[in-house]
Amino acid sequence: MSGFADKVVVVTGGASGIGLATVRLLAEAGATVVSIDRADPGPAAKVGARLELQGDVGSEDTVAAQACMISDRCGPIDMLVCAAGYSNGKSVPDCPLDEWGAILRTNLTGTFLWSREAVRQMRTTGRGGAIVMIGSQLASAGGRSNAAYLASKGALVSLARSMAVDHAADGIRVNVLVPGAIDTPLLDRAFARAADPAAARAASVARHPLGRLGRPDEMARAIRFLLSDDASFTTGACLNAEGGWLAY
Repeated sequence: MSGFADKVVVVTGGASGIGLATVRLLAEAGATVVSIDRADPGPAAKVGARLELQGDVGSEDTVAAQACMISDRCGPIDMLVCAAGYSNGKSVPDCPLDEWGAILRTNLTGTFLWSREAVRQMRTTGRGGAIVMIGSQLASAGGRSNAAYLASKGALVSLARSMAVDHAADGIRVNVLVPGAIDTPLLDRAFARAADPAAARAASVARHPLGRLGRPDEMARAIRFLLSDDASFTTGACLNAEGGWLAY
């Protein structure tokens, strides 16, 4: 798949899971990849990222400073993948306000802040660009005890559609990847919250008609498609890659 050799791509949440797999795949495709994560970005350094930055995606000052650094060191941002996110496994009555705010800060506000910086830089080049946000099948299907996470992921769909309309004239495409249950550290932590983690994993596997969990590399390939010229007429869309979960 062509079109990445001269591109600067920022991946948030790039130190694990879908984000790390995306860093690896796009670096192999020849892109100049910048990995951003709250955690130690060490693993990304082993898979070809040009820069590995550590910071809070929900901090306006941090995002602005890092976006400026990226432009200075690598060139303006051409593509953005917003994969940073987490959940707490709580229903509305059980969710403290600070946890609600922290989840929306990372999953939604972090996507907003990085998208804002990316659009500003994309506009300066006149080359357009592409943004992919990571949603969730649960935002459409619903799910127990994950209210803040589901709310944040549902909001991303509306944000992407709004941005797709606002920035189509700039040549900027904005889409959402909708994964199912993907075998990542985030999912492992979710299973660990269950009374019987093994049973929770088995139930999740059984819920997918394909009969297994998804893999991060499969999601990375879907992201690569949405960023690529092969998706040049695709914007404001949700690409479902959820193993048939939403077919029920």
